[in-house]
Amino acid sequence: MLVKEQPATFSPRPKSFAALMEMYEINYIQLRLLCGDIRILPKRIVSRVAGGIPVSLIITDHTIHTTTLMLTYLFEEGRHAKDNRPDILIRIYHDSRQAEVLSHRCRLTEETVHYWNKDLDTMLLCRWKMNRFLYKWTNYLRRQGHSFA
Repeated sequence: MLVKEQPATFSPRPKSFAALMEMYEINYIQLRLLCGDIRILPKRIVSRVAGGIPVSLIITDHTIHTTTLMLTYLFEEGRHAKDNRPDILIRIYHDSRQAEVLSHRCRLTEETVHYWNKDLDTMLLCRWKMNRFLYKWTNYLRRQGHSFA
């Protein structure tokens, strides 16, 4: 009796489009664990933990299907310091359960990093790096005990 072989399945290749879509899903889960129900968050909220740097979350836009928010550390809370970084602008897609980094302010310069107006390969790599950073940062914030829920 011949056994029909099943096609092999592979995990998404790092820095591939499939892996990027998977990263969006993982970032959505991470943000839900950090924030609870994002749709009912106040417009501004700060998370504080003992011995840690406060983290600010500001909702910049909210519709039925999406929420856009800015997430940043507050190094000099109350002073509107320009060194409160990283300034990560995130769009959450509630219907598809994904979260995508739209832009972030670079750590060492005033340059805001966007992924549009780049070659396709460069744009994919840029999106991958920005969203990978969000994944790592939200993990770190959760381990420290931060919460917006």
